[in-house]
Amino acid sequence: MVSVIHSAAAYQSKIVRFLHITFDATGDSFLAGDHHGNIYVFDISANRFRLIQKTGQACTALAFNLRRTTEFLVALADYSVKCFDKDTKQLVSWMRGHEGAVSSVSVHSSGRYAITTSTDTAQLWDLDTFQRKRKLNVRQSVGIQRVFFLPLSNTILSCFSDDSIFAWECDTLFCKYQLPVPDQGPRFHYKAFAVTRDGKTLAAGGRSNLLHLWCLEARQLLRVIQMPPKVRTVRQLDFLPDSFDGGSSQTLGVLSQDGIMRFIHIQTCKLLFNIGSHDNAITSAAVSPNGRHVVTIMDNGGLNIYAVQSLTQEFNKPPPPLVKVVSGGGPSALTVKVKSESVQRPSKTSSRSVKTKVLRPPAVSVAEEKENELPDGLNQKRLLGLLKAFGEYPAKYRMFVWRSLLRLPENHAAFSSLTDKGLHSAYISIQERYPIKSHKLQRGLQRVLSALAHWAAIFGETEYLPLVAFPFVKLFQNNPLLCFEVVATIIVNWCQHWFEYFPNPPLNVLSMVENVLAHHDKELLQHLTDCGVTSQLYVWPLLETLFSEVLTREEWLKLFDNVFSNHPAFLLVTVVSYVTCCRAPLLLCNHKEDFKYFFHHRNNLDISAMIKETYRLMEGTPAEIHPRNMLADFQPLTRGQYPVFNKYPTYIVEYQSQERERIRQQEMEFLRERQAVQELRAETVRRQAEDEAWYTQQELLQQAEEQRRNILQQEENKLAEQRTRLAAMKRELKVKEMQLMDAARRRFQKHQQHQRLTDLHRLDDQIQQKMKLREQESAAAVQDAEVRQIELETQRRLFEQQLAQEQVSVNQEVRAEVDTRTRRSEVDKTAFRRHLDDDTDIGLGTNQVSRTNQILVESMAEAGQVCTDTEWQAEVLRRLERDDMHQDSHNQLLARVHRETRAKEDQLVNAMKDMEGKMWEEVVAQKAKLEEEKLAADSAEAHRRVFLSQDQEEMEQHQEDLWSQARSVGRQWERSARSPCSTRGLLVRPAGSGPALTEPNTPFCLNNQSTSGESTSFSLDRGRAELDCRERKLMQDIRELRQKLATRAKTSNSTTSQSPNSQ
Repeated sequence: MVSVIHSAAAYQSKIVRFLHITFDATGDSFLAGDHHGNIYVFDISANRFRLIQKTGQACTALAFNLRRTTEFLVALADYSVKCFDKDTKQLVSWMRGHEGAVSSVSVHSSGRYAITTSTDTAQLWDLDTFQRKRKLNVRQSVGIQRVFFLPLSNTILSCFSDDSIFAWECDTLFCKYQLPVPDQGPRFHYKAFAVTRDGKTLAAGGRSNLLHLWCLEARQLLRVIQMPPKVRTVRQLDFLPDSFDGGSSQTLGVLSQDGIMRFIHIQTCKLLFNIGSHDNAITSAAVSPNGRHVVTIMDNGGLNIYAVQSLTQEFNKPPPPLVKVVSGGGPSALTVKVKSESVQRPSKTSSRSVKTKVLRPPAVSVAEEKENELPDGLNQKRLLGLLKAFGEYPAKYRMFVWRSLLRLPENHAAFSSLTDKGLHSAYISIQERYPIKSHKLQRGLQRVLSALAHWAAIFGETEYLPLVAFPFVKLFQNNPLLCFEVVATIIVNWCQHWFEYFPNPPLNVLSMVENVLAHHDKELLQHLTDCGVTSQLYVWPLLETLFSEVLTREEWLKLFDNVFSNHPAFLLVTVVSYVTCCRAPLLLCNHKEDFKYFFHHRNNLDISAMIKETYRLMEGTPAEIHPRNMLADFQPLTRGQYPVFNKYPTYIVEYQSQERERIRQQEMEFLRERQAVQELRAETVRRQAEDEAWYTQQELLQQAEEQRRNILQQEENKLAEQRTRLAAMKRELKVKEMQLMDAARRRFQKHQQHQRLTDLHRLDDQIQQKMKLREQESAAAVQDAEVRQIELETQRRLFEQQLAQEQVSVNQEVRAEVDTRTRRSEVDKTAFRRHLDDDTDIGLGTNQVSRTNQILVESMAEAGQVCTDTEWQAEVLRRLERDDMHQDSHNQLLARVHRETRAKEDQLVNAMKDMEGKMWEEVVAQKAKLEEEKLAADSAEAHRRVFLSQDQEEMEQHQEDLWSQARSVGRQWERSARSPCSTRGLLVRPAGSGPALTEPNTPFCLNNQSTSGESTSFSLDRGRAELDCRERKLMQDIRELRQKLATRAKTSNSTTSQSPNSQ
């Protein structure tokens, strides 16, 4: 099939030898390591390879990690084992522990454990933590040939150099069994081992042409196969898997010392075919897990890749391989060229070598990740012409043509990132909705649908997506990457506008199909309309299943050969073609259930005629209704990362996702509750079973107990006599024991009474002592209280004494302050009196105030006297001058005098009021003066002088006012004396006497009273007494006011004296 030769860049003739190869789990790619330490991955299905790691030293073994498909294990020449990631090219882990070269690496089928084997030891590793779990050491005389896991089991098989084979349990390393190797006869020296995929048959070979087949279940030798005489030593054994053998492979590949690998049938022992030759010998080989390819390392260091299908079809005639020559020393200088050359039959061309042409690298280096180009000559136009000529593509190359037409990017990293997210929650229980017999198909469908759902959220909510993807899952069941990309390409191109009305069917797409049908077959459309059949009933079932329900496998493949080769509108026109081709049976249907059945089941249809009709409709449909104008042209998926798909109503999808998640949570809760109920039910059943078993056991125990009771009854009867004898002896001993116990009891009671009396006496003594102590303490407390009372009384007296002293000092200070102020006031009074004494010559008396009051009193008395005189004169005039002609004028004069008297009285009252106001003003001035003395003691004398001067001036002014008033009173007095109406100089005569006139110089006393009835007596004593009383009252008020002022001055002085002290 393919021959790969790796040459160095600096030395074109020097070939870099490949040393080891291994396939991955899918069988479509394999790893190859050369003696320079370069690790390459070859993708057979994609026809490409790339350098993934440079270790710097030769590798001794290779193996893939079955759990994490991107990781692989490499055993190196420095006795270490490394784990790398082929996508990220990063070192995952480094495992050390061997002291010799690692010859083989075996990985458990679960991918959790790995066994590395060297000649002296085998070590078991945990691939989750990359820690060594167990180590198997052997004696130097008995070396290890190989240690490996059996497929689909938890058993480790170890083969030693003494031909002994042991089976061990993986978890506990417990030895399960040993194969019985015959002790007699020659030794076989086992070197090569192979196990079928079901782990039931073991093939072993060594330094002979004999092969031993062991049945591991029966642990016995099934048969011995003898190879041709040319085979002297078996180097390697490999079973060739078959898809239909159920894991029990029947074809065994045997690589012998001559470099030829022969494939035989282990049941018929027939040689099927062989590969390799003496001139181009094989050093090692690897068979893919799916049994499709065999890769061999040739003696010249190159690789040969064989297709098993071609080998088995023509038995021993392989197809012409593609000779591939790799030139360059590193990934930057790798150039891959493909050339087809004929390779003769190996069994007949042993003397001829395969001709290979070494291609020189170009002058310009190519990128490391340069992919192998597709073969020339494949283009869409030529393929379309071929398709129209034959109606379909060859079945052998159909998948290859589809990949070319769809231009799949094969984004391994992006697809791995989607699959690493695991199964989507929407497709965990898909087997309940779509039960599939094949578990492999079911897992593949779940994987592809989950990847689509992780790619776009709407695909987790699309109900018909499994119907769309299932046909492609069946076609690409061994390559999920291609299946995913084919389905994604169909969704992006052929399912345009499908999701705009989600979750409803795409009404816009259905209307396109209906318009085309209306143009080409109006009668059929009218019949469908009359029957109540809409496009959702006859168009949508065909689109959502992509015709997989109404067509057979061959018809469906033939249809999609044409769909992939044409515009995306071809699929919609195909629906119209299908409906028109089935026109006759559809016109006979009248019920909606018949139409539903028709479009969901297969019908008799010529697929070639339908495809021709589709092409005719594609060409004959007008442009205004042609789907081609409404759908975009084909767009392949982008490389590296898949495009973003968001052509759907996101809010609906999000809402449905939330609802689905809520329902899933409720289902999980229900399942948990149901599981709990089931567990409770199982627990109840278990308890019932336990109860029944317990009751059964109790019944058995009761039966056994009855038997034992009978035996014991017999024994008790035998012992009854002995018991009676022993009872008598016991009674005697009991009596003696009771007597001894009574004596001991009495003795103990006496001792106890004596002890209690002693305790009572001791307690009485303690009580007496405590009572004495309490009395002493009480007496001491009383004494302490008395002493404390005396101390308190002494402290109180001292405090009172201190208060008295402080009061005395305060009184002394107050008394001194009072004396000082008294002296000051006496000085002021003395000065005031001196001032008054200086005015005695004026005739106002000793006291200015009293003189003034006296003058006022005299004025008031004079006014009263004048009034009295006036009345007397009027009476005298009435009596004496009855006949006076001028009586009227005299009356008027009296009235005027009376008015003057009233005016004088008003003036006197006003003068007294003015005097009183002036006195109050003096009091206020003195109060202000005292307040000023409180503020500044230094200016007190000056203020007093000012006050005295002001007082003197006011007194002088007052004296002047009084003098003026006295003069005015004197003048009035004189005027009244000179008045003709004045009574002065008149003699009051008694009645009966003659009228007599007094002399002017005769004194006349107003206090004299007439003894006669006709005379009228006048007295001024009453008015004078009233004036004296008022004078005394005024003087008393002045004294009280002065005392109040003095008290306020003392209080203010004490306050001012305390405030500086406090400051």
